[in-house]
Amino acid sequence: MSYDQHILICDDEADLREMVGEYLERRGYRVTLTEGGIDLEAALDANEDVSAVILDINMPREDGLSILRRLRNDRNVCIIMLTIEGDVVDRIVGLEMGADDYLPKPVDLRELEARLKAVLRRSSTASTISPLLDGNSADKVTEFCGFRLDLTAAKLFDQNDDEIILTAMEFRLLRVFVENRGRVLNRDQLLELAHDRGWDPFDRSIDIRVSRLRRKIENNPAKPEMIRTVRGVGYIFDPDEV
Repeated sequence: MSYDQHILICDDEADLREMVGEYLERRGYRVTLTEGGIDLEAALDANEDVSAVILDINMPREDGLSILRRLRNDRNVCIIMLTIEGDVVDRIVGLEMGADDYLPKPVDLRELEARLKAVLRRSSTASTISPLLDGNSADKVTEFCGFRLDLTAAKLFDQNDDEIILTAMEFRLLRVFVENRGRVLNRDQLLELAHDRGWDPFDRSIDIRVSRLRRKIENNPAKPEMIRTVRGVGYIFDPDEV
C-alpha cells in the first residue's frame, strides 16, 4: 500500500531516526530526517506538504518540548512525541502543550506506525468532516461568546477575526461541545464522540485537552465559565450562561 503523507523525524540519535525512517519508507511514507529544532524548522519551511512530525523530547541542544511549543504557535501539523519509558511528567506536559500522541522509547516500530496512522486519520477527518448541523451555509459556522467556529474549515476565530490555532483533536473536542451545548457529557462520552479511542481509557488525557481548550477560549481558564466541570460526572459546555 502506498501513502502520500510526508513525515519528518527529529531525533539527535542517528541510529534511531534512520531506523524509523527506513521502516516508514518501506511502508510507503515519504520521510525527511532531521537532528534538531533548526533542521526541523528548515525542513518544514521547505516542504508545505508535511503531514506529521515524530519528535524526540530529550535532545541536547534544544529539548523537544521547547520545539513543540514553538511549532504549536504557528504550525498546523500532527506531532507525535518520543519519551523515555515511564516518564509520565514529559508525557503529560507534551499533551498539555499540544502533542497529538506520545510513544515511549525504545520504540516499537509497529506501534509507532499504528499510532501515526491514527493521528493522521483523526487529522484528516477533522479537516474534511461535514458538519452535523443541517441547513444552509450559515449552519456550517457557529458562534459563541464572540468566537466563530467554522465547522467546514475546522478553524476557530476570536472576536477580532484572528484565527486561534487548534490541533485536530482540539477541534474535534470543541465541535463535540458545540454540538452538545448545555448537555453534561462524561469522559467516556467525550472520547467516544470525538472518535478518540486510541488513548488509554485509564489516563486523564481528556482532562488535559479540556484544559488546553479552556486556555484558548476562556477569559480566566482557572475559573472557566463556558466549559464547566460537573463534579463526579464530566463537563458541560454552556456559553449561553456566560
